[in-house]
Amino acid sequence: MYRIRRVFDDTAPLDARRIEQVQYIMKQQFPEMTDAEARRLPEKLRNPLKERFRYHLFVADRGRDQVEGFALVSIEPNLRFCYLDYISAASGSKTGRGIGGSLYERVREEAKSLGCLGVFFEVLPDEAELCRDEAVLKESIARLRFYERYGARPIVNIAYQEPWSEKSQDRDNLPFLVFDGLGEEGVLKKSQLKLIIRAILERKFGDICTPEYIAKVVRSVKDDPVLLRAPRYRTSSAAPPPPPPAEKPSFDRRIALIVTEGHTIHHIADKGYLEAPVRISRILDEIDKTEIFRRVRARHCPDSLIHAVHDHDFVKYLRDVCSQLGEKESVYPYVFPLRNRARPPVDLPLKAGYYCMDTFTPISKNAWSAARAAADCAVAGAEEILGGGRLAYALVRPPGHHAERRAFGGFCYLNNTAIAADYLSRHGKVAVLDIDYHHGNGTQDIFYRRPDVFTLSIHGHPRAAYPYFSGFKEETGEGQGQGFNVNYPLGDDIGGDEYRETLRKALERIARYHPRFLVVALGLDTAQGDPTGSWLLRAKDFEKNGAMIADLNLPVLFIQEGGYRTRSLGANAASFFRGAWQSVYGQPNGKKTSTSSGRKNRSVKTENRATGGDVH
Repeated sequence: MYRIRRVFDDTAPLDARRIEQVQYIMKQQFPEMTDAEARRLPEKLRNPLKERFRYHLFVADRGRDQVEGFALVSIEPNLRFCYLDYISAASGSKTGRGIGGSLYERVREEAKSLGCLGVFFEVLPDEAELCRDEAVLKESIARLRFYERYGARPIVNIAYQEPWSEKSQDRDNLPFLVFDGLGEEGVLKKSQLKLIIRAILERKFGDICTPEYIAKVVRSVKDDPVLLRAPRYRTSSAAPPPPPPAEKPSFDRRIALIVTEGHTIHHIADKGYLEAPVRISRILDEIDKTEIFRRVRARHCPDSLIHAVHDHDFVKYLRDVCSQLGEKESVYPYVFPLRNRARPPVDLPLKAGYYCMDTFTPISKNAWSAARAAADCAVAGAEEILGGGRLAYALVRPPGHHAERRAFGGFCYLNNTAIAADYLSRHGKVAVLDIDYHHGNGTQDIFYRRPDVFTLSIHGHPRAAYPYFSGFKEETGEGQGQGFNVNYPLGDDIGGDEYRETLRKALERIARYHPRFLVVALGLDTAQGDPTGSWLLRAKDFEKNGAMIADLNLPVLFIQEGGYRTRSLGANAASFFRGAWQSVYGQPNGKKTSTSSGRKNRSVKTENRATGGDVH
């Protein structure tokens, strides 16, 4: 079984390997392609400004990194069209035919989601007088028959098939320009096609097509709306056209969602304890309605990942004291050994103050198990990002960003955000953006002396907001970590516009750091009416904030932290992720198993293009 997924770039290790396999398929299926052109694929994905197109790469992979086929698409967001450069199954693929069809359907879904007019591509002619090679003719007939099922047909009455050089009159194997209107008839206007043809010929073939030839083809567009060739392959016995894609986004266009399913075992029923299980259910109720998430199960992560950010004795204490408590018993710290930390109490409940920073975070029998499961989910989210996922959401409780290297508090026991960020840092630089109302003192403490994890926090000013003792602007890191910690403490009654101005500054700092991954400590307690905060953000603000963060164009892992106004918690979470999802996947503001265009008179570069794959 294979799965279609989009590969954004070579940031994630698995995506880098997928791209290498695509390059191998390219050279295998398109022998005319030079090594240099194949090597440019990662740059095409990373640098759309240089390429003058946004390139989207889709792969059909078996397992996590066995690529069976690919499609490479150029997106022109201003003119709103897609150009299908290549589509091919790997040589020897046992499911090549199905792979080609699945890839093309995914391309169409992408074009629709981006608000494109349609998909353009080249296919060699299916007429004997224009294609003297019988084998090539047979393949072209099969491909055009397949594409016609989707309503895609050659554009007629244009000079696209003319030889680019007046010296050559050889019209053999000059490709049709095919247009797929994505189910809409007569949608393409003359003025639009003129601009699109110019963009294709100038940007993709400007080194071989003269300005005179390009102008000639553009001038040849006369029909308005543009006409397509009459259907040629529809018969009563022909297979019915494929159904339109479902409204629910495809697998690779959904956000990976990892939930601590057993979090309800940690339920402190004491009056006034806000970190309750209902927080998760309220969020799930609303985000499930969006249909932009896919569930991922977490596995038990190695203890070494927790010990990498937390003191061994501290972790041992949490595990041991929880195991000794009764089912409904809670221990609140009330003795804090400030005068002699070298001599902690022997009694485990009394020792709580040795590792805790406040008097309202209790230890219960299941606190360790719940915190450990939350850490597993955070690591699972990091693995999704390392596997090529663009957005992942670890919906966890208890939260974690207040947990320091050797201290718990603020409802937090293990620092989920820090555990995930440290894990990701083994594969490249990481930025951590904490947008909880309360300063992430634990994350700051853990990375304060490290330059490979850049920590930023936007929060209520510590003179009036928990944890009170950290989060000041002057705290910028120490030693090698100097300059790699940034705090943005803000006052009361902060609204959406003022908040976004600070968020913009933080995102600019992150962009200058050039991280490979971004981890967001997602606090929703910045909402208006939250019992632990004083800010005024509404659902529309969360949607804008999510879009701004995703606009960084980085793989992002969101890890749930605070948020305690349960009436609006779910709606705010859904709005935030709609904004992030729309930024990444929505409409912008803007025997050979492949098809080769074979336009010999346009040199080797044209012959490299392929649009058909083994789809017939």
